[in-house]
Amino acid sequence: MGSDIARSARAGFVFDVSDLRDADDDRTEVRMDFAADVELASANTSIGPYRVLRRIGEGGMGAVYLAEHTLLGRRAAIKLLHPAMSRDRDMVARFFNEARATSSIADPGIVQIYDFGLTLEGEAYIVMELLDGESVEQRVHRQGRLGAAESLRIVRQVAGSLAATHARNIVHRDLKPDNIFLVTDGEAPGGERTKILDFGVCKLLDDAGDIHTQVGIFVGAPSYTSPEGCRGIPVDHRADIYSLGCALFYMLVGKPPFDAEDACDVIDGHLREPAPAPSAVEPGLPAGIDELVVRCLAKSPDERFQTMAELKAACEALLARLTGDGMGRVVAPLPVYETIIVERDARAPGRARWALAGLAVLALAGLGFAVSRLPSGAERSRPTAALATPPRPIVEPIPLAQVRAPEAPPPAPVAAPEPPPAPPAPAHRPTPTNHEDLYDYR
Repeated sequence: MGSDIARSARAGFVFDVSDLRDADDDRTEVRMDFAADVELASANTSIGPYRVLRRIGEGGMGAVYLAEHTLLGRRAAIKLLHPAMSRDRDMVARFFNEARATSSIADPGIVQIYDFGLTLEGEAYIVMELLDGESVEQRVHRQGRLGAAESLRIVRQVAGSLAATHARNIVHRDLKPDNIFLVTDGEAPGGERTKILDFGVCKLLDDAGDIHTQVGIFVGAPSYTSPEGCRGIPVDHRADIYSLGCALFYMLVGKPPFDAEDACDVIDGHLREPAPAPSAVEPGLPAGIDELVVRCLAKSPDERFQTMAELKAACEALLARLTGDGMGRVVAPLPVYETIIVERDARAPGRARWALAGLAVLALAGLGFAVSRLPSGAERSRPTAALATPPRPIVEPIPLAQVRAPEAPPPAPVAAPEPPPAPPAPAHRPTPTNHEDLYDYR
């Protein structure tokens, strides 16, 4: 029965810490068979505008299905909560609030949430981004432990994304290698980008910085849970730092820091045993790795890195020492150019002296020829003949200040208009001598 409980805890199931050792078979069986209940209720059906194709995974809070949008044709992953959890109204309300808050985080390292709601059967669901890649846990199982530079590069990206999450007062609480997904991205350092999954079980911090949770209830995988989380007491964002430190230990060594078949032994290790150094399990790790991991795994939250930004900076400093680049990219060495020294010929100085001597002889010969062409004294005193053509007069320039613009000719006088001709004088008529002539106008 203990091994069944341990498997349940590692898968992320919820169980009561007080009943951990005394859990009966019926309780364990219910926890182990809930995925089948989800499958029977949701297989071959539609959830909103999505058609469910098949189940692709399962976890402690529910099962994950491959679905396709009936109109857009876009594929997505749908996480369906356990029916018993979906019947808890308070839990469903908190779940939807947390999903809404997570969808508001604009970070490429956070899985995108497309939609959430309730099915016709009343089961809560979240529609998420469908990723093509593998989880950190799958990679370690496939190829063994990861190198120091690759592990630091992954943790650096996760720390940067969780810093954006913590800035919105969201604590993941279920961070583990199975929830860190690796996808191909040419723009990311190393050609891969991390995606953090399972934000559906995250918790919101209240104004006092405490988690909304029920005291005595354990949520998450014990192998990667902080000591305060194992006690079931309120936690803050530093619980994620502890979990990420456990994940880094797993990448470097191939197993978590406290590994046991019984979940109670795992929890006891988180609470009481000192954190092991990775080099104690895997010798030959670079210097500085142990210090970083052990600080993440401090029992007291005050002794850990206080923020994800601090952890990210520490990873970048180690990466700079390992690869020459804090982003985790291998920096190619500068090209070495060969210096070629050209040796001078031993006869060169003698040849140069002979060349200078020859130039001196030519210069002296030219000077003698020029002196021989000069006129004698009599010739210099003889008057020169008049030039055939008189020299041109030298025109001195006129100062600009004295240059005047040509004066315009005076305007021509305007002739006075001729007076109009006088009207013709009336014709002289003889003065009549009698009255008859007064009326005769001939």
